[in-house]
Amino acid sequence: MIHRRLMVPAVAALMVLAAACGSDPEPEEIVPTGRSPQEIADSIRADSLARAEQARLDSIAAAERAAAAERAEMEQRMARARETLTQTIYFDYDEAAITTQAEQRLRAKLDILRNSPAVRIRIEGHADERGTNEYNIALGNRRAESVRQFLTGFGIDENRISIVSYGEDQPAMMGSTETAWRQNRRAEFVITAGADQINPGM
Repeated sequence: MIHRRLMVPAVAALMVLAAACGSDPEPEEIVPTGRSPQEIADSIRADSLARAEQARLDSIAAAERAAAAERAEMEQRMARARETLTQTIYFDYDEAAITTQAEQRLRAKLDILRNSPAVRIRIEGHADERGTNEYNIALGNRRAESVRQFLTGFGIDENRISIVSYGEDQPAMMGSTETAWRQNRRAEFVITAGADQINPGM
């Protein structure tokens, strides 16, 4: 009798266990491991914005480089124009006439002066040591005036050009040789106004 009482609960427990083992297991919830569609869309949008911003920055940088290159080119052209304007011309012995070589240099100055109306220049006449000081002052003056007449003859306003003579007092080269004399028979050019407004043209 006692055995029967013990067996009933044991059998019942076995039946419950068997039922539990025999039934299908509960399916596990599948959790996505990749990005959601919203996350993908957000990522694409972020990448697109980043590319657009980078393109904008690249465009700005390229424009700045181009502007810097243009400024550098203009500065070089202005430097060359200043060099042309201040280039010295030379004269034959005891002469104030414009030589062929001097004329070429003067013609190179003309376009710059025409394109740069704010520019004013001073022509400084010089002579070598031969002759008296008074004579060489007069010779230097004739040389400077000869240059001014050449420039005004091509339409440059006379009021933009001043002249002065230093005679033999400011030699470019010391010495009593033909080489020194040749360097001292000259007219020099000084920009007295508008140096920062030079228009070198094309």
